[in-house]
Amino acid sequence: MTANPEALYLPDGDHLVPTELTVGPWDPAAQHGGAPSALLTHAVESADAPVPVQIARLTFELLRPVPLTPLRITTEVLRPGKKVQLVQASLHAGDTEVMRATALRIRRADLPVPDEAVPADPPPPGPEHGEQLQFPGAPEPDGLTFHRDANEILFVDGGFDRPGPATGWIRLRYPVIASETTTPMMRLAGAADFGNGFSWAVPRGQWIFINPDLTIHAVREPLGDWICLRSTTFPGSTGAAAAESALYDGQGRVGRSVQSLLLDRT
Repeated sequence: MTANPEALYLPDGDHLVPTELTVGPWDPAAQHGGAPSALLTHAVESADAPVPVQIARLTFELLRPVPLTPLRITTEVLRPGKKVQLVQASLHAGDTEVMRATALRIRRADLPVPDEAVPADPPPPGPEHGEQLQFPGAPEPDGLTFHRDANEILFVDGGFDRPGPATGWIRLRYPVIASETTTPMMRLAGAADFGNGFSWAVPRGQWIFINPDLTIHAVREPLGDWICLRSTTFPGSTGAAAAESALYDGQGRVGRSVQSLLLDRT
């Protein structure tokens, strides 16, 4: 791994090399889902379009744990169009596809709506009112990690140290790709994967609650560096659960994310 990394990923020819800043909290040999989510967002945003477009929906399928090895991305426009497009990007470790993103892109237009058409949903108290809390659970990996070092996380309600709904602000401290601009949607994708960790509902250490997917719906791109999640996990009694997060920036509501969760006892 790279000492004193400058970004989450370093370009190396046709590959992207993950740094320590991508490491997750549970397995020191695997990445946190937020890091490759941000990386694949860059890929779907970069796909050619005949007109200016915006991402309205992003769905990520985490097919396998994403390893800390050089990665290759392939991109395909599944449905071309001037108003609605579907783009897919896949992340490969060697010959194995480990993660996939599908983006619904809608043409961008100047169409102001009446103020009364927008539901009142102001952002929660800002990060200046937040508290930094230690991530509980398995022993922390040595060195840098995505949740602890690549991001600054400040809770204004609930938190890592207690079960139940939680509200927290997240700021990505590093570029996703060295020498590349980190876009607002990349920041949103990296933050949205924290929903189930924010709002865990079953006892840590006795249960696992892994998310094999993540879907984000966005009505606009977030403004500024900080993204807020107001998250709740709804556990079922048949081994599945869902974590829902309302997404905000400092101006108000941006969208919503949902994660399907695999529940199991340790």
